[in-house]
Amino acid sequence: MSRVVVTGSTGAVGRETCVGLAEAGHEVIGLDRRSSTAPAPGVELRTVDLAVTDLREQLADVDVVVHLAAGVTAGDQGTDVGRDRLAVVERLLAAASDAGVTHLVVRSSAMVYGAWPDNPVPLTEDAPVRPCPDFAFAVHRARMEELAAVWAAESDDRSLTVLRTAVTVAEERPGGLATVVGAAASIRSDEGEPLGQFLHSDDLASAAVCAVQTRYDGPLNVAPDGWIGVEVMAELGGPGPRLRLPGPVAALVTRVLWKTGLSPAPPGVFPYSVHPWVVANDRLRDLGWEPTHSNEEAYVAGHEPGLLDRMDARARQQVSLAAAGVLVLGLGWLVVRLIRRPRGSGPGTYDATDGR
Repeated sequence: MSRVVVTGSTGAVGRETCVGLAEAGHEVIGLDRRSSTAPAPGVELRTVDLAVTDLREQLADVDVVVHLAAGVTAGDQGTDVGRDRLAVVERLLAAASDAGVTHLVVRSSAMVYGAWPDNPVPLTEDAPVRPCPDFAFAVHRARMEELAAVWAAESDDRSLTVLRTAVTVAEERPGGLATVVGAAASIRSDEGEPLGQFLHSDDLASAAVCAVQTRYDGPLNVAPDGWIGVEVMAELGGPGPRLRLPGPVAALVTRVLWKTGLSPAPPGVFPYSVHPWVVANDRLRDLGWEPTHSNEEAYVAGHEPGLLDRMDARARQQVSLAAAGVLVLGLGWLVVRLIRRPRGSGPGTYDATDGR
């Protein structure tokens, strides 16, 4: 069996990946900035900052690296953050080269396919990588794939598995990407109906283990079977203000909510709430992987119960209608203020690459 290093080993996915690899007989070393006092049997945990630690020493005699550590998050904006995170990836790849690592597994995202009107439903791994250019998260993941592909191409002995995942959630913890996508979907454009795929963290961990076991070389979509529509998502997610607006107005509202701090969803994610980007999992299934959670089960598992969930149906409806009314009035006031603002008195057009 192999000696495997897992980065991001204290996260929900990293923990289960370490456990699964150890149970499969691998010697597992987990690297993370956060310390953990309860390693699983057969797992050695090290507190390591990938940005400053000597990674060559950490990868000594290692055969496989599973890179799960977080890079740019869904709410990040600006190129500086992306460059910093990619510098960490470059350090890891350089150390892997020096240490003689022969197999790399990288966690990417299905968002690298982009959300475009002409996307097939579902997308396969043969689809081109063309992330929406204003969404830093997707652009970063695509660039990380490129760097990893260059590393793999430098030697015939190297193989690379890229895991292109659906929106991933853990128990009662939706995660940053799920929160951002959910916030974006609350402002619905009449240009399209969003489709959703939600992957449980345990299923992503088992996909990473499968990639190591099979030493698969190439991209793998990781998602449950099928997908769910916006009405199902709304029903599962419980009450909340939701607006359906003409496309340009919906885009404007999204920008206003982001600029005023009322939404965690940056404007660049808006196309992902309009156009399809759901993926097929046939290739991964052919390797023997099976999801243990459906889209609906994963969505509910990642939904942390709140005050509205504890109300009866009548009370929830009243609160939801009131909130929607307040939101509409507030948005109208904000739009009017922005339109009437004299030129030169404040920020003008929004630049999606502005990280302020």
